Amino acid sequence: MKLISSRMTFFHKRIFPLFWFGIIGFVFVGALFATIKKQAPFHLPLILIPLGMAVFGYFIMKALVFDLMDEAWDAGDAIIVKKKNKEEHIQLSNIKNVSYSNFSNPQRVTLTLREPCLFGDEVTFSPTISFSLFKKNPIVQDLIERVDAKRQG
Repeated sequence: MKLISSRMTFFHKRIFPLFWFGIIGFVFVGALFATIKKQAPFHLPLILIPLGMAVFGYFIMKALVFDLMDEAWDAGDAIIVKKKNKEEHIQLSNIKNVSYSNFSNPQRVTLTLREPCLFGDEVTFSPTISFSLFKKNPIVQDLIERVDAKRQG
């Protein structure tokens, strides 16, 4: 088996949100305490901007990061995906479409399935990093070709 998902997925899903919401919380609490102790005058933007950033960050992370699988492995005729303590084997013949988002961070590969699996009818993971901005990731390109070959019989 070969790991085809990024090793940075843990950072994107667990570490970065802690930093993001931690820093915002620190700024928010600091502004609140400074206002309460009269060390600084009350300014509504000092309260609203961190709250807005937290809401904005949550929805961006929900759309781009929180749905990612923790790991994806290539097992030849199947893709094995893992999320938390759950694991699913997805046969290449069950994959209807492979879509790839090169210009998002993290990059995303979405497998649309013919038959839903444990994680639903779409499975998304972040592939290993490709250093070419204008070419498809070679792992994703290989996966697309193998799924197409299975489809054609």
